[in-house]
Amino acid sequence: MSRQNNNEVYDSDKTASPILTEFTNLMRYRDLVRQMTVRAITIRYKRSVLGIAWTMLNPLLTMLVMTVVFSSIFRFEIPYYSVYVLAGLIFWNFFSFVTRQGMADMLASGDLLRRIYIPRTIFVITGALTGVVNLTISLIPMALIMLITHSPVTWAVLVLPLSILIVFVFALGVALLLASSAMFFSDISPIYDVLLVILMYATPIMYPITIIPEAWRWLVNINPLTHLLILFRQPIFEGTLPSWGEFGIAAGIALAVLMIGWVVFTNKADEYAYRA
Repeated sequence: MSRQNNNEVYDSDKTASPILTEFTNLMRYRDLVRQMTVRAITIRYKRSVLGIAWTMLNPLLTMLVMTVVFSSIFRFEIPYYSVYVLAGLIFWNFFSFVTRQGMADMLASGDLLRRIYIPRTIFVITGALTGVVNLTISLIPMALIMLITHSPVTWAVLVLPLSILIVFVFALGVALLLASSAMFFSDISPIYDVLLVILMYATPIMYPITIIPEAWRWLVNINPLTHLLILFRQPIFEGTLPSWGEFGIAAGIALAVLMIGWVVFTNKADEYAYRA
């Protein structure tokens, strides 16, 4: 149906790009994003016996186990190994939480999506923001371990917010891709759980890259999580700033993944209510 008015043609069959429409609507619903994030955080800690303490104890206990198991192997190569491992675990817990939570929240959103309209990306973004809160809390035991082990602290830690932002952008992009796929293929979630285990050992979280033979080191270097981990861990563990090259590579990867995830997710957004 078309209508001519002042030399302009309006076509009701034409709609704006779903990519831009989703972003515009997300801005309009930003208060809802905040409310849903607060609710998710409240529910998460309210249901836990230990509450916020568990968010700090989880990576801390895992770090203790890893330190006992691997310290005898890496003690001559990595000083302050506990700090090295804990920084890697905090990074990994954030990435795995954001990507898995995005799928879980989307799969649980069907009833709400069929009742009212809200931007579909809200469910994934809420999970990602909750992950940022968890990560921030996890930095408390990180500071305590650095204090106990007398690990040097430099001004380089001030760049951490930027590093976290880049990791957040990458994790959000992956979460959007996974959440969209999970709405059409229910096997994505269990397959991804297995893939996470492989990725964890393919990322230098518990070991230094230098122990890998030169002939195979390229496999670790093509892993985008390796570059993001360097961005997060280097200011904490080494007390130095990552190079502009590392920042550029990590930021470029993160933005590319977010753009791909956003395009894929928003182009299928109208179908999710019938798939959940």
